[in-house]
Amino acid sequence: MVGAVALRELLEASALEQADLIRRREVSSEELVGLYLDRIADQNPRVSAFVQVLEKSALAEARAADKRSAKVDANVEPFLGVPIGIKDLNPAKGSFTRMGSRAFERLYTPFDDATTARLRRGGFVVIGKTSTSELGSLPVTEPDIHPPTRNPWDLDVTSGGSSGGAGAAVAARMIPIAQGSDAAGSIRIPSSLCLLFGIKPSRGRVENSYGYDDRTIIYSCGPLARTVDDAATMLDVMAGLTTGEPHWAPPPPRPFAELARRAPDRLRIRFTTKSTLAETHAEVADAVRRFAKTLAKLGHDVEEGAMAEGDIEEFMPVWQFSAAQAPVHDWSLTQPVTRWLGEHGKTVTAETVERLTAKMEKQVLDWFGDVDIWVTPTVAVAPERVGAWRDLPPAEAFARAAKMGVFTAPFNVSGQPAVSVPAGLTRAGHPIGVQLAGRPLADATVLQLARQLEAELPWNHLRPPRD
Repeated sequence: MVGAVALRELLEASALEQADLIRRREVSSEELVGLYLDRIADQNPRVSAFVQVLEKSALAEARAADKRSAKVDANVEPFLGVPIGIKDLNPAKGSFTRMGSRAFERLYTPFDDATTARLRRGGFVVIGKTSTSELGSLPVTEPDIHPPTRNPWDLDVTSGGSSGGAGAAVAARMIPIAQGSDAAGSIRIPSSLCLLFGIKPSRGRVENSYGYDDRTIIYSCGPLARTVDDAATMLDVMAGLTTGEPHWAPPPPRPFAELARRAPDRLRIRFTTKSTLAETHAEVADAVRRFAKTLAKLGHDVEEGAMAEGDIEEFMPVWQFSAAQAPVHDWSLTQPVTRWLGEHGKTVTAETVERLTAKMEKQVLDWFGDVDIWVTPTVAVAPERVGAWRDLPPAEAFARAAKMGVFTAPFNVSGQPAVSVPAGLTRAGHPIGVQLAGRPLADATVLQLARQLEAELPWNHLRPPRD
């Protein structure tokens, strides 16, 4: 048995470090899962990051992992015995998949979707389901079906969305790593607001779990983590599609975990702090400029540029159509803004979405130009207070939400890889994230550059107050 002090120190270990300890039998998966279950019981009532805790099945999975720990190939199951949270948009065997909505309050799922199944094959123990905004539609996580998800750094403000539960759970040390999904910033926004590293992979890098037409898809699943190595290794676990999918991404020449550890080539980098759609908080702009200076010091060619002119109205039908694809049997059970999105989305055709997406994708790629990386804020504005949007008319709430995603959503439309890298805290104690976006399919380059920044501007020593 590991002593209480050592177990406590495990909370600060990375997911890969925890898996290594389990393989070397210095700690058991059952002990580790038990530690996190206790942590969830202590922290979740004030944060509301988990909507369901799978205590019985998680402990059973942990005991099974312990029996296999000495025989497992770390390349096949790199996270053997390590607990993870699954976003409540993704089915996990033996859980409810409520999607943050009363419309799915009793949807029990006796199976894993493709994402959850891959994570289990990578050795993870599914400890519970993390909260999401209703149908993943907003960048704050405040559905009617449970209390709002709060930010461990400041309980009065949002942890972001739609993967707000994933971000809050990792930041509060309720799990070491989490799965999220991102259609306009839903991994990167919570990562930014919770001081985590999060990656939205390239289109086609991770299997589409819901069977939608990949030609117009703008979302991808991916990791929220405290280290780049954890995220890169989890991406290896998640990556891969069935050959023949419209947007199948070819596999990397080597695992992302290996590629991420290589120093990047000298890169052409442009940065910007400004958008015509939202005013960037001064301390966020300072963080972007600090990153730009650091990257220049590291030998990269860095220059300032300008953000492309955005048009929320052009993106709106794409987002509305996406909301309308949810199999809601009674839209009156949904929140006003979700219902507004879904009802308008029913009038949008797939052909319209395909045309708009292709047009916007070309606009983003033309703006991206011949550089290797763009550096921008992840979230330009200060974090919203919990409940700030609750009584707003739907159109006004969505317009306000859009300000949180002005720098993230373009790369969903274009399908390019993009990450949020922690960049310290504001004077108010709120985390800042800086976004790195790469060329199409250049996930490895983005990871390499993020790892360089992690070494130069470390963040993992910081942790939320009131712990």
